Amino acid sequence: MYRSTIRACYLGNFIGALTCNLAPLLYVTFMDQFGLTFEMAGRLTLLNFVTQIITDLAFSRPVDRYGVRPFITAGHLLAFLGFVLLAFAPTLFPFNPYLGLMVATVVYSVGGGLFELLLSAIVQAIPNDSKEGAMSLLHSFYAWGFIVVVIGTTILLNVFGRAHWTIVVLFWSVLPLLNFINFLRVPLAPAVSEEKRTKIRELLGSSYFLLVVLGIAVGGATEVSMSQWTSAFVEASLGLPKEVGDLVGLCLFALLLGTARAVYGAWGAKFPLYKAMVFGSVLCIFSYVVAALSPWPMVSLVACILTGLGASLLWPGSVVQGANRFPLAGSSLFAFLAAGGDAGAAFGPWFIGLTADVIPSLVTVFPWLRDLPLDEAALRSGMLLAAIFPLLMVVFLTRMHRLEHTKKEA
Repeated sequence: MYRSTIRACYLGNFIGALTCNLAPLLYVTFMDQFGLTFEMAGRLTLLNFVTQIITDLAFSRPVDRYGVRPFITAGHLLAFLGFVLLAFAPTLFPFNPYLGLMVATVVYSVGGGLFELLLSAIVQAIPNDSKEGAMSLLHSFYAWGFIVVVIGTTILLNVFGRAHWTIVVLFWSVLPLLNFINFLRVPLAPAVSEEKRTKIRELLGSSYFLLVVLGIAVGGATEVSMSQWTSAFVEASLGLPKEVGDLVGLCLFALLLGTARAVYGAWGAKFPLYKAMVFGSVLCIFSYVVAALSPWPMVSLVACILTGLGASLLWPGSVVQGANRFPLAGSSLFAFLAAGGDAGAAFGPWFIGLTADVIPSLVTVFPWLRDLPLDEAALRSGMLLAAIFPLLMVVFLTRMHRLEHTKKEA
């Protein structure tokens, strides 16, 4: 009965990858065409995440009150309109194209925030014996979207030329329009009634729930920090060509991210989620440290790629843990989880950049990296300190596991 709904949710998460990753692929083009600085380009990414966080928190109560369908369809329509605005920003804002880019970013980011808030909730509400598998498969489509947008945009820019980047954006805008039509008609599982719904104060008063929010924050930081910095890290710190960072590093990272989620979605019922997340976190700690400290560039690159495997279940697994513990929480739960994940995704890459600026020589205390030039040591230093994110994930998971065990004993 809900197969068409699940397919629409998969495509929705695919489109969610577009809302986060399409514009950054055009930043160099924007800088050349509109005279933007690095900070102005980075501000668009910050604006994207902040808008999504605000959307996550602002719409949870209206969704519980008015239902899912008006908001999930609105999210797709806003993503479509945001991409159209992005394509026509130079025309609509001829005297200040950057203002147009900012307006477009806000519009499609509201759509992206609604995807984060609602797609997991829709899948979680569908009657299913394996919530872990369904959620993992859903989130695998974000990784597939990441791969396709990187490769597809690279190909389209080569075909049409960078000067015609607007055609590329309009090409991608068709997807949210098609899925808007899908969500007008697919069946949706009934929402939890108001009188049965877990109250927000009960959620916020739960130590377990706060640990889940902290967990998804450091999980988001673990995943997005590596995906955001791999390209620059490979070029600036490893001395490898940019194409290697983009088409090998990034795409293989996303391939492992998506494949692991898909495999766990299909066969993960045989392996406890807690153990899978702890294993993934430990692998991420190892990968960040090796990427930062290996004297061999190809070993560091492989470590970057392996982070995709380790981080694959940290975000969707946190969603499942929260939803399983509080099955009657409604949209409020998904709003806090989405906001937590976005906060980590925004803070993690910024923390690496801050470390690279403030203590760029950190890794040169290791004898084999002592002679490394400062510009090559900077991002390595950031990567080394970023290992704190998966380390914290292990701490939070262990504490959550103890609380769950105590509850069962009681």
